[in-house]
Amino acid sequence: MEHVLTQRRPVAQTGITISPLGLGTVKFGRNQGVKYPQGFELPSDNEVRDLLALGFDLGINLLDTAPAYGLSEERIGKLLPNSRHEWVIETKVGERFIDGESSFDFSAIGTRTSVENSLRLLKTDYLDMVLIHSDGDDVRILREEAVLDTLLQMREEGWVRAVGISSKTVDGALLAYELGCDVVMAAYSPLYTDELPVLESAAAQGRGLLVKKAFASGHLDKLGGKNPVEYALDFIFSQPGATSVVLGTINPKHLRENVAVASEVLADKLAALPSR
Repeated sequence: MEHVLTQRRPVAQTGITISPLGLGTVKFGRNQGVKYPQGFELPSDNEVRDLLALGFDLGINLLDTAPAYGLSEERIGKLLPNSRHEWVIETKVGERFIDGESSFDFSAIGTRTSVENSLRLLKTDYLDMVLIHSDGDDVRILREEAVLDTLLQMREEGWVRAVGISSKTVDGALLAYELGCDVVMAAYSPLYTDELPVLESAAAQGRGLLVKKAFASGHLDKLGGKNPVEYALDFIFSQPGATSVVLGTINPKHLRENVAVASEVLADKLAALPSR
């Protein structure tokens, strides 16, 4: 069933195509101030390298990272298997996490400095997707700060291929599309459907939509059903606007299981489509 994961999905009109599952990498570099039900140790370099290789072998080409994810960018830059062009790397600007505290900077110089630092850490000369890491005040950030205009300029300059926001509000996400963003990262799961209008807008406009918190930040027990992973993924992929679901794990067994379930869900949905 894993071949279904290799069927790439377009991100708006950017020329970028991504796997329907993405690998979230917050756990590669940060275990402070995270909202998972259990604590964890950061994986070793060998464990990170092996997990990236496994994800690639299973059909995943999308990596989700951010400066706020501690050492994540640096470790990806050092340990990424295969050639760079075989991966789609999505990172963020606006939030940093240092000494257990988050700080935010949405200025023009802060945005350029952040992108330049990500390029250096990831050891690449371009970034596929850069999202604004919102502090929750999406609309103000998009309308009053320089971050979006700066990213759009950097897209024109060729440093960034696609621009968007990891939003916290429906109004902010919809405004992002209105202002020219290619992609939005929005929360959506059987337990949280408030941001459904964002997925519907993405489908209507042909924009990219990355789903975060699909498994309620690790609280699978709250999803119900015999197989909560299958239930959640089937629920999410029933929305045509969902380009890719970003799942964060450092457990190879969980990654294999999630890919297998996603493959079955997607294969069933393909089979259900009317023949042309």
